[in-house]
Amino acid sequence: MTRVASLALPFLSIERLRRLDRPTARPDRVAPTRSSSLPPPAIDDDPGACSVPRGGGWRPGARWARNDTQNGVGQAAAIDALPAHQRPTMREMGRRSEHADHPFKAMPSDEGARGGGGTAMPSASSPMAVLQGGRLTWARPMVLITRSGQREIITSACPLALDLGLHPGMAAAHARALVSDLDVRDAEPEEDAAWLERLALHALGHWTPTVAVSGHDGLWFDLTGTTHLFGGEARFCHRLLRFLSRLGFTASVAVAGTPGAAHALARYGGESMILLPPKEEAHALADLPLAALRLETGALNAAARFGLERIGDLYPMPRGPLAKRLGLSTVMRLDQARGMVAEPIVPVTAFETPSARRQLLEPIGTAEAIAQVIGDLVDDLVVQLQQRRLGLRAAHLTCQLVDGSEQKVGIGTARASRDARHLTRMLVARIERIDPGLGIETMVLIAPHVEDLQASMVAAKLGRDDHAPDLALLVDQLSGRVPPEAVFRLSSHESDVPERAIRRMMPLGEPKGWPAWARPSRLLARPEPLSSVIALLPDHPPRRFSWRGGTYRVVAGDGPERVHGEWWRRPGEMWAVRDYYRVEVEGGARYWIFRRGDGVEEGTGDLSWHLHGVFG
Repeated sequence: MTRVASLALPFLSIERLRRLDRPTARPDRVAPTRSSSLPPPAIDDDPGACSVPRGGGWRPGARWARNDTQNGVGQAAAIDALPAHQRPTMREMGRRSEHADHPFKAMPSDEGARGGGGTAMPSASSPMAVLQGGRLTWARPMVLITRSGQREIITSACPLALDLGLHPGMAAAHARALVSDLDVRDAEPEEDAAWLERLALHALGHWTPTVAVSGHDGLWFDLTGTTHLFGGEARFCHRLLRFLSRLGFTASVAVAGTPGAAHALARYGGESMILLPPKEEAHALADLPLAALRLETGALNAAARFGLERIGDLYPMPRGPLAKRLGLSTVMRLDQARGMVAEPIVPVTAFETPSARRQLLEPIGTAEAIAQVIGDLVDDLVVQLQQRRLGLRAAHLTCQLVDGSEQKVGIGTARASRDARHLTRMLVARIERIDPGLGIETMVLIAPHVEDLQASMVAAKLGRDDHAPDLALLVDQLSGRVPPEAVFRLSSHESDVPERAIRRMMPLGEPKGWPAWARPSRLLARPEPLSSVIALLPDHPPRRFSWRGGTYRVVAGDGPERVHGEWWRRPGEMWAVRDYYRVEVEGGARYWIFRRGDGVEEGTGDLSWHLHGVFG
């Protein structure tokens, strides 16, 4: 079941400007006034001897906190009666002062536990509002104007200005004539849109995973499957209203099953919070004005000529005459609000993926033309990466054909890069995987995986060339010709067992140090058994053995190198022993072989021989 919340900020432009007018610096504390004829207060560093009797009583330093009387006057009253310069110091008074309240004790919660979480109004302490007769009202009427040719038109008005008869669309000169102390400022639609964008990004990280900007004065929230995280839709709306109230913005929110219904109820419902049950959109929208459907001005004027004022007036009308008189968009908006037609919302993304696009005048199909367009796309993409200080790690090229199908190829880099020549060469190498068919009419290059790439210091060679070469370009070229997993690097691992002492790592990783003793250049994945082995126990290398159908006679040998099993892995390796030998056979080939067991204790191994590696 789809649930969409619509947030409306009717006075966003004005409240944003007045919020900027608030003083940012904390006012200095005003020192208490004192008569210039009085001497400065004396500093008493000696509070006197402790008056606390042993065995209990008042704590040290708290003798001023007693409630006893002195000449019929309470101690506290006596202290207050003294002049300011004769009163005892705070050190002498001890714990007479009351404890301070918690700084957040008086702050109402976001859920609206205090005050009911009703209409979100500006704070009385802000310069945008004042408290008159126990009622919160605006301090001065304010309107925003925009210039259209030689005229100045009001685009937004505060509640006080609306009560005085001013409204959007009125000429600014007429408004100044009606209200003498009118605060007139220029509208800033770009700044308002940027503030809405920042609010949407905040909501994306704290409230819902799908947030969209709704017009110029609100947001859409996709609450499907997320309200249980806040304790229900009502608590979510309370928290949203309280959050905006603390920022100084008037807001209203509505939750419905369609974006159109939520948008209409949030702006024309007449309440700060509306929770519409499912399948009730048509009934709830019937009494709202036609402007709630987000119709164009021409459609509203045509509806007024036909006497149509409410949304419910459109329900009994046939679709054909309705579309002919008010336009096809009116029918679509009506169906979207009632849930008969889906209305997708474009969500805000926290990160805009770098991309480049080419719409070709004529379809192309040759490799040379495709390579030229790829070069142009890479150049455009590199400019975006340079402006955002990013490096490309993966890129996808999509070719849209004339028949509507798509051809896709991708590349990946071992290290973040924005080298246009290198990226172009990698993409051109994959042209053979593209089937142009009847022709390519659109090509799009996107970078779904990017990383930060800042400027790096390049050391001067000064006749020396001892710095390590950059293998990233080589790895990228090899990865384009062989499977990516086929390019790797070997690194040592802390283990005595040879097959566990070496592991694969990324091609650009830094390998660890190798052991000091000799190891074969090629290590088999699994030791292979030998047959027909002739050897003198317990510590001599074999004289002859058979492997893979051939018989080998050993002419020289070295060893043994004893390797014990890792008992902490499994019980079978508790007493396991391997004795490794380096042997050279006739013909010059050298092998690395081992025998299971030490030749003395039966539990260390079955005395079988295996070949584990090849030297050279």
